[in-house]
Amino acid sequence: MRIVILGAAGRDFHDYLVLYKDDPSVEVVAITATQIPYIDDRRFPAALAGPRYPHGIPIVPEDEIEALIARHGVQQCVFAYSDVSNDYVARMAARVNAAGADLVMPGARTMLPSRKPVIGVGAVRTGCGKSQTTRWILEHLAARGLRAVAIRHPMPYGDLVAQAVQRFATRADLDHHRCTIEEREEYEPYLELGRVVYAGVDYAGILAQAEQESDVILWDGGNNDLPLIRPDLHFVLLDAHRPGHARQWYPSEAQVRLADVVLVAKADTAPAEAVQAERALAAALAPGKPVVAIGSRLTLDGIDEAALRGRRVVVVEDGPTTTHGGMGYGAATLMARRCGAEIVDPRPYLVGELAATFRKYPTLGPLVPAMGYSDQQRADLAASLVAAPADVVLNGSPIQLDRLVTIDKPIHRVRYDLDELPGEPALAPLVDAFLQDRGLSPRGA
Repeated sequence: MRIVILGAAGRDFHDYLVLYKDDPSVEVVAITATQIPYIDDRRFPAALAGPRYPHGIPIVPEDEIEALIARHGVQQCVFAYSDVSNDYVARMAARVNAAGADLVMPGARTMLPSRKPVIGVGAVRTGCGKSQTTRWILEHLAARGLRAVAIRHPMPYGDLVAQAVQRFATRADLDHHRCTIEEREEYEPYLELGRVVYAGVDYAGILAQAEQESDVILWDGGNNDLPLIRPDLHFVLLDAHRPGHARQWYPSEAQVRLADVVLVAKADTAPAEAVQAERALAAALAPGKPVVAIGSRLTLDGIDEAALRGRRVVVVEDGPTTTHGGMGYGAATLMARRCGAEIVDPRPYLVGELAATFRKYPTLGPLVPAMGYSDQQRADLAASLVAAPADVVLNGSPIQLDRLVTIDKPIHRVRYDLDELPGEPALAPLVDAFLQDRGLSPRGA
């Protein structure tokens, strides 16, 4: 059977390695690419594809899917990316079916089992607050005297052979792997805590290496995708600022149905009726599972909040959250409003590829997404920030932006951390009960 894998430089490679690499009944004729710039028009290398593919596997734009099906007699297309609407998936199925092939969507059978206990963190959209949750869990495990290593959802945008197994322990490792801003946004928060995070292409190899230096594995999901490592305790976040998205986006509903604990995120800043609606949704999709509302505690680096009152600020927010994640604002926007700052609309001053990003995502609000998949995008980001008539840059991206762009304005970072709310169940007993069940007696419990 001839198949095409539809992907975005992540799950597509994992699904190939787990399901198809060693299956002699299948010929993978191509992998397609979308969502992420600069990831098509290359090859999945022979060194990873295996001896059945001595020349590797071509990676081509998804727009070519009908032509691929016709040219190669493709019988099956494998949908292997996330954070798209259910309507989008249905339209893709229509395209594939009309061209003469079937659309399949692998699920839990792609999850790798671990010899160590695994705590997973997933969400119904990108930008729900997974990173603050993983940081909280890591700190809690450290306080219990346990070694925890994180494995992050794949972001292999460069040399795939060199990125097969990536271990990040210092910022020098980020430089060594020539990480994009988007990768740094995911890995850098771990390094600030002195923790190790793995990522890459070959998740069997990644897991085997991570198990050697950990008591507990922490799976940090990407977008709203299902885990690549099978969790034993799975936290899933709903976003009270985007109520109902669990039923509207793929594979969000499956994610919630797999949850052991559902967290209603950003409940401290969302309307009460939205929080209640998300509680009801969690009860419907994950009946009997604990549902906990949590908040995000915002803090500001390098300047007092009072000093921002009346100042003109341009806000920078996490790139994927505000583009394909569809969030019209983020932590920096909320901080600017709280401080009484004047948010400058940067859209008239955007240049180059950053301006093109706004044409692709016209619903983006008065913010600058931290786009940096290439040197040119980073240069365009810096030029756009310089051109905006603001006094201060508020950086809501989870990285030290001033290490990557040099501009003539002060850059102050807005940090966000998980905040447990009064009247809600505590998270620590949920984690501690899991640890005791797995024979890990936590210190300080």
